[in-house]
Amino acid sequence: MNYKNRKDFPENFLWGASTSAYQVEGAVLEDGKSPSIIDMYEHPDDVADFQIASDHYHRYKEDIALFAQMGLKAYRFSIAWTRILPEGTGKVNEAGVAFYKNVIRECRKYQIEPIVTMYHFDLPYCLEKEGGWNRRETIDAFVEYGKNLFELYGKDVVYWLTINEQNTMILHPGAIGLPKGGKVPGKKELYQQNHHMMLAQAKVMKLFHEMVPGGKIGPALNLTAMYPATCAPEDAIAAHNWEVLRCWNFADVPVYGWYHPLAVSYLEDRGIMPEVLSEDYETLKDARPDFIAMNYYSTATIGASKGDGQDVAARAGDQQIMLGENGVYRPAENPNVEKSQYGWVIDPVGFRYTLRKVYERYHLPILVTENGIGASDQLEDGKVHDEYRIDFLKKHLYQMRLAITDGVEMIGYCPWAALDLVSTHQGYQKRYGFIYVDRDEFDLKDMKRILKDSFFWYQKTIAENGKNI
Repeated sequence: MNYKNRKDFPENFLWGASTSAYQVEGAVLEDGKSPSIIDMYEHPDDVADFQIASDHYHRYKEDIALFAQMGLKAYRFSIAWTRILPEGTGKVNEAGVAFYKNVIRECRKYQIEPIVTMYHFDLPYCLEKEGGWNRRETIDAFVEYGKNLFELYGKDVVYWLTINEQNTMILHPGAIGLPKGGKVPGKKELYQQNHHMMLAQAKVMKLFHEMVPGGKIGPALNLTAMYPATCAPEDAIAAHNWEVLRCWNFADVPVYGWYHPLAVSYLEDRGIMPEVLSEDYETLKDARPDFIAMNYYSTATIGASKGDGQDVAARAGDQQIMLGENGVYRPAENPNVEKSQYGWVIDPVGFRYTLRKVYERYHLPILVTENGIGASDQLEDGKVHDEYRIDFLKKHLYQMRLAITDGVEMIGYCPWAALDLVSTHQGYQKRYGFIYVDRDEFDLKDMKRILKDSFFWYQKTIAENGKNI
């Protein structure tokens, strides 16, 4: 739809940027922190690990001052469970508590709204050894963790995200790393883990509404619209299959209190429906998220399954993510979109389309918590000229502005990432930040912070509240 006049971004729009604890902090075993599953997973030998990362743990004041210089209105970061409760439950680690108090205080000093992700892939390894999300006891551990966070930081933080990209963890477990030996769980086990996470999330949301009056909480999912490969009805059905299984089935539960009916039919037919106790139905009811947090990178194009042994293929640039399922869907190419140097689809119009679908389905305001382009940024004469990142963000923000004109209620935009951090599979070869961290995979150099061209573009965009878009 074309408009005579486009609406402006809201006056209180949260222009922000994002990071996660394990990818940016470093200091993985300092000040009482215990290992998380991320710390113990197998990772490629030829890329940086998470031991030092971007050393945000020691440089957070410098970094947040730069965020303020950029003009950020919000900083989305995650709290490492293992810094707060090194044993997963029980005794609170005061050094970890103090670190995040200081991060929040530093944000408030510059009028930056802290947005906290409670869980960004990094389950305490001590809980994983006991069975992790396969055990119902981990639900109670997560609720205890949440209670501690709300008591410690509830007065200082308004916006909270429960679990980051639960759908990625369940559908593509290899995307966040591989356990020792490289074995990933089967689908039945993964969907049982998913059910336990859903119960934990619902309990935490209810607890949050009791403990943090005036606060806002929501799930953070990787959401994307699907295109049928052709106008053939079978392709449209396949695209709907994958859109439900990948997106709506994970967002429906916190909003509506139960799984999408098509997903239930799929799980039951495949014999992978999780064990559900009678009390689980009541637990999942009335979690009442206040908003949807949405990570968006690209769309997907889907064809009907042919059952010819060619339905499943690795996603371009990432052998850990397999796409396609016999009898459900197969990935297809879309000649109408661009691709990044790593083979990721670039689809700004699909961003608008996805925002419209999410808002139409849930009628909740949307906070974009990730969106960005990874690239092998090059430092030349002390500068980084990342015009490709400016182009990517500008086109996506233009489509967001059109979505706002369409009637979508937006809270804010926190692209990935505030500064360079460790990409889970490509280390520092693939960078996302507005701020360059001067280090290589294994040569830490001086880790100097260098402002990229995109930093100054985003600074101007924020100052003008997006009127240049």
